[in-house]
Amino acid sequence: MSAESTPGPGIPGPGTKAARRRGPRGAGHRAALVTAWTAVGILVLGGTGVGYLYFKLNGNLRTVDINQALGGDRPAKVDNGSENILVLGSDTRAGANKELGGGADDGSARSDTAMIIHVYKGHQKAAVVSVPRDTLIDRPSCTDAKGTTHPAASGVMFNSAYSTGGAACAVKTVESVTGIRMDHYLEVDFSGFRKLIDELGGVEVTTTKAIEDRESHLDLKAGTHKLNGRQALGLVRTRHGVGDGSDLGRIQLQQAFVKALVKQVDQVGVLTSPKKLYDLADTGTKTITTDSDLGSVGSLTGFADGLKSISSKNMRMVTMPVEYDPSNPNRVIVAEAKAKLVWTALKNDRPIPAGATKGTATGQAKGVVTS
Repeated sequence: MSAESTPGPGIPGPGTKAARRRGPRGAGHRAALVTAWTAVGILVLGGTGVGYLYFKLNGNLRTVDINQALGGDRPAKVDNGSENILVLGSDTRAGANKELGGGADDGSARSDTAMIIHVYKGHQKAAVVSVPRDTLIDRPSCTDAKGTTHPAASGVMFNSAYSTGGAACAVKTVESVTGIRMDHYLEVDFSGFRKLIDELGGVEVTTTKAIEDRESHLDLKAGTHKLNGRQALGLVRTRHGVGDGSDLGRIQLQQAFVKALVKQVDQVGVLTSPKKLYDLADTGTKTITTDSDLGSVGSLTGFADGLKSISSKNMRMVTMPVEYDPSNPNRVIVAEAKAKLVWTALKNDRPIPAGATKGTATGQAKGVVTS
């Protein structure tokens, strides 16, 4: 979990409402949306009617008060029935994270994933926009959880916002780049991802070509596979084994895996073993940090209940329009005109235009993984 997060609040009643082309492998643990979507989905299936378990599950949650940290210096809330959620993946490289991801155990936390989920009015459809971690942006000034103010910076990598000022700075940066207010925040520590997939019983995917990557310990032949937790973690981390070897290609694999995972969660059903449901909810609530508005099992379950009607077929998944930086091919910059089409559509609760992502940089891994 993030070092800035705090234990969840009191227990409610059950009815309470990227982009390197080539280069050394980074942490790249992009299980954020995967784990968050699973966690809230399991809470919908297993939370109702088990009020006595709220004591345990509620104590697992950790929260960050984004509203207090940002105050009024943010975009206006749009009252059109839609919701925007920033899902962030963090890696402290300590404990279980160090075992899975390597790197120095220096006590710091890094953000290697950002996905903006836009839930349309009626909560039947959603758009997911992945933000490449290596996108060069102008970061606004921000204040971290300890009260330290960090000055604005130009031409820095997007993922530096989190390492500079934590969750609040990451949210403020996303709002600055998009002009869209984030209604909620979900942060995922990837160390629980492998266990969650194993407890779910694995996730079935089909690979259209072989994927072999020694660095992510992944070796899959072309065909259909039931991935266990370690294999799933390897898939969402790999980039050297498929496409052009970039973070953009890895994002395409992650988006395909998310759709497969949503299908798998849909199949769990309310008749599944109560123990299995509890184990899944226990692992899920230990893995995520939320904004304070979602900081109880009751609130999170109510939020998740509003998402359960969104099937994988009704999720549009894109990458923020970017192009390679002419002065550094290992970095990308925002394709401003096309990105504006995306943000305008989401602000107005409309579908993202097909032309918004045409002609932008891709990772050449689309279609390698299907479900």
